[in-house]
Amino acid sequence: MAASPVIGSFVAADYAVFALMLLVSAAIGVYYAIVGRGQSSSREFLMGGQSMTAVPVALSLTASFMSAITVLATPAEVYRYGASYGLFSLSYVLVVVVSSEVFLPVFYRLGITSTYEYLEIRFNRATRLLGTVMFIVQTILYTGIVIYAPALALNQVTGMDLWGAVISTGVVCTFYCAMGGLKAVVWTDVFQVGIMVAGFLSVIIRAVVLQGGVSNILNHAEFGGRLNFWDFDASPLRRHTFWTITFGGTFVWTSIYGINQAQVQRYISCKSMTHAKMSLYINLLGLWVILLCSVFAGLCLYSVYKHCDPWTAGMVSAPDQLMPYMVMDILRDYPGLPGLFVAAAYSGTLSTVSSSVNALAAVTIEDLIKPYTHMSEKNLSWTSKGLSECIISIGVFAFTTELRELYSSISIFGIIGGPLLGLFSLGILCPYANATGGLAGLLSGLVMSLWVGIGAQFYPPLPEQSRPLGLTTHGCNFTTAADAFNWTASPTEPVKTNVQLEIPFLADNWYSLSYLYFSPIGTLTTLAVGLVVSLLSGTLSQMVVLLLTILHVVSN
Repeated sequence: MAASPVIGSFVAADYAVFALMLLVSAAIGVYYAIVGRGQSSSREFLMGGQSMTAVPVALSLTASFMSAITVLATPAEVYRYGASYGLFSLSYVLVVVVSSEVFLPVFYRLGITSTYEYLEIRFNRATRLLGTVMFIVQTILYTGIVIYAPALALNQVTGMDLWGAVISTGVVCTFYCAMGGLKAVVWTDVFQVGIMVAGFLSVIIRAVVLQGGVSNILNHAEFGGRLNFWDFDASPLRRHTFWTITFGGTFVWTSIYGINQAQVQRYISCKSMTHAKMSLYINLLGLWVILLCSVFAGLCLYSVYKHCDPWTAGMVSAPDQLMPYMVMDILRDYPGLPGLFVAAAYSGTLSTVSSSVNALAAVTIEDLIKPYTHMSEKNLSWTSKGLSECIISIGVFAFTTELRELYSSISIFGIIGGPLLGLFSLGILCPYANATGGLAGLLSGLVMSLWVGIGAQFYPPLPEQSRPLGLTTHGCNFTTAADAFNWTASPTEPVKTNVQLEIPFLADNWYSLSYLYFSPIGTLTTLAVGLVVSLLSGTLSQMVVLLLTILHVVSN
């Protein structure tokens, strides 16, 4: 099938489906506002009274960071770089095991509301405040991307009003967060996971029918080099290989599931540690389902446009618009189904933003307000609801006009989440680490990850390093200046010569690292510096005890 220069636009049925999704989400907030009128304390509002069970929390964990970025960007990544993205399924296993067996028991037994309370207990207040500020910056940046970037992509393809979508998403999300607290967020996430899967299936089923079956889609993918699961190239410059995804991806997602307030707040809201651990393992199934849908949707995208790439042909201006373009192309004769897909994308946005808002409210109350004021529980509860109402607007309007690249989301978690993961790991796994080592390690890890992350933004990797797969427009049935252009990377392409201007030496290696390695760099630097500084700043007796421990381990 060739890309069409004219695709459909949203009709009344599509808007109705989208509006229904927003209405149901808001209704869940109203329900829990009525049922939970007794939520007089901020802890009960933010933690759901620690009465949640495993299954709804598991689905909420799945939805929290499976945002519209997953719905729009993951298929585009598979389309451009191949199905090796599916190897994240292995990373998820490691992430869930580490989170449930290392981090969860510590946070659950402490009975804390904010994860960063642990940093003061283990290190000192300065470390806690720095960790809190880093989390707030990370979450506001990520929230802005999650709301604005998908809205921009959908606006440019479907014609859906940009700011109408942004504002309606923000208003509905703020409404049910402020009205119903964590319980409303969790149960809305459950509903939104169903919508996300339904939206994916509507596109996948239609593409399978058009292409003559699943086997044809897989054959097209294999012929086009998209079934590149077992790429063991050890080069850290490659965007996606077995090693970058399983090693780097494990660090990225552990920083999300192990220590990120949005996720920790969910599983410690369970009524027992058994339910909390079960929620993580059940969540693994949800992650696999969403990943399978998004990867196969990317293969469908390639199968449909293997001879006529809409991006190269100029029919869309960015890769994140490819999926909405295909939806409007192949589902235009089925009113309501494009609306279902857009509802799926925005369900991902709502679930992520609501998680972020609730987590930011918890962190702000527990780390920045409660320790320095003497407010009553009733006032703290109202303050947390007020914070829920203002945080989204900050996230959307402060940063989003500059951060439109969807892959920036994982970069943000790597740059800021990596050092934080290193700090928590240092505290939990290294008994002799002290406050001086923790603070020095965190600052060092942050400097390193910011160095490589910001450098990569100014000097993005060249195609010969990231190696996108071949795309072509030779089968297009309309005239375009890009008709004869083939996107396969080649060192002799004239386009590349324009880039080879004055660039620093680091641009070809350090700044060209796969974005999935930003997190390991921050984590390992934090651990290494934290350990060394703790040893140097510790007492002589601590060093003697450590030496004796090492000798004992070696002798055994």
